[in-house]
Amino acid sequence: MGGRFDQLFVTLKQWAVALFPAPWQPFLSSLLSIVAIVAVFGLLFALVTVIERKGLGRIQNRLGPNRVGLPFTDLRLCGFGQFIADGIKALIKEDIVPRAADRVVHYLAPFALVVPVLLSYAVLPYGRNMAPLDLDAGLLFFFAVGAGTELSLFMAGWSSRNKYSLLGAMRAVAQMISYELPLVLSSLTVVMIAGSLSLPKIVESQAAYSGTIAHWHLFTPWGLAGFLLFLTAALAESNRSPFDLPEAESEIIAGYFVEYSGFKFALFFLGEYLGLFALSGLGITLFLGGWMAPFSWLGWIPSWAWFFLKLFALIALFIWIRGTVPRLRVDQLMNFAWKFMLPMALLNIVVAGIWHFTALAG
Repeated sequence: MGGRFDQLFVTLKQWAVALFPAPWQPFLSSLLSIVAIVAVFGLLFALVTVIERKGLGRIQNRLGPNRVGLPFTDLRLCGFGQFIADGIKALIKEDIVPRAADRVVHYLAPFALVVPVLLSYAVLPYGRNMAPLDLDAGLLFFFAVGAGTELSLFMAGWSSRNKYSLLGAMRAVAQMISYELPLVLSSLTVVMIAGSLSLPKIVESQAAYSGTIAHWHLFTPWGLAGFLLFLTAALAESNRSPFDLPEAESEIIAGYFVEYSGFKFALFFLGEYLGLFALSGLGITLFLGGWMAPFSWLGWIPSWAWFFLKLFALIALFIWIRGTVPRLRVDQLMNFAWKFMLPMALLNIVVAGIWHFTALAG
């Protein structure tokens, strides 16, 4: 029974695809995967925006969203319909484009942010036999498509024909490139130990148990250091506090998208949250055993449930950090990347190599 529940979504997909002629089945299989990813993570984005605002309100001793509730629900759930009101407002709000802006590039910039992020979801394993694409170089594909987000930020800043937007875009690109290096190097240690760039195979390399405790990479010295480096770099890549200088949302000039309004403005937030979820999913895959249970006696819980439980835990951690840690200055941010993060990531590669070869030597 547990195995059938674990493979519930895989079975449903196979059953739905089998209803159609054989030539159509590969296309329909891909379409179902795309619809599921967009629906699940789109809904997660909507819910997290409300949960984050209510969580920050609790941390800062205020109420947060407490007016737009869901019908026929308890008063304690008031505010959880806020994302519906925000979505309607973004759709009907006037789209203002500066007179001197490059209209084509200005229009394409938010889509150029969202599309690469959605592509990165294609290689994440969400459960046992639940990876949409099992590429031999899945990790390389993830970082390759994710690198396109820097271009979208520059497109937004440059096309607005606003000096503040351009300066904000340059600051954002400098930050993201700086923190992308430790992000990739911290992932390299896992590739060295697992011996593969395939994300499902990286999960399988953590599938063994010593007694009841899983062999997650997090439970090794190099894995713990790598996870902390990865987590810090992921915060900076997602423009999350305390690394939210590209947006500077508490300032008057809001960085590279200061000239955006309406639904295009909402797309930037959608892309950033989806990027945060994707990087969290990658961190879960590399260091937290992916869809594996932490203890052998919890293996009866479906694999996809473990993946999303870990994802919710990381999201809660990011919300906690945002409500606790003050923003860095730009010089502190860049010094931290180049003078601390990068040397530590390189040192961790050496530690992982020593760990691996001393283990092989007995």
